[in-house]
Amino acid sequence: MDQAKRDVLIEELTKVYWMELEATINYLAISVDLDGIRAEEIKKSLAADIQTEITHAQDLASRIKEIGGNVPGSFAFKAVQTSLQPPENTTDVVAAIKGVIEAENDAIEQYNKIIRLCDGDDYVTQDLCIRLLADEETHRREFRGFLKEYE
Repeated sequence: MDQAKRDVLIEELTKVYWMELEATINYLAISVDLDGIRAEEIKKSLAADIQTEITHAQDLASRIKEIGGNVPGSFAFKAVQTSLQPPENTTDVVAAIKGVIEAENDAIEQYNKIIRLCDGDDYVTQDLCIRLLADEETHRREFRGFLKEYE
């Protein structure tokens, strides 16, 4: 892989690295902030997914370093997940569910972009992103199931 393509790959990996960390922050907040009996399953699921998202970020950070990049610190972070913010109404479980689905859709789109970018050049990164993509698709399916209960 030439340096220009490697630089693009590092940029895209860094983007999804931040997406995973931002999801962790928001999952933590939502898993604590939601109120009501109807929120309990959502809170449990999000609390369990916090470690998965952190592990994804760790795997991505390692890969960024392995291919010649540097893992950025917090000063480089810019929050972008508007739909995944904890709802102002702490009993608005549907808003939380829809926010998770939208964040998962964004992550899935980003992983697919990286998978295509790696094709024929970097099978290790491609394999990592395929594995992480599978986790995101499973999580999205779970939350689509939750949404069916409310609609």
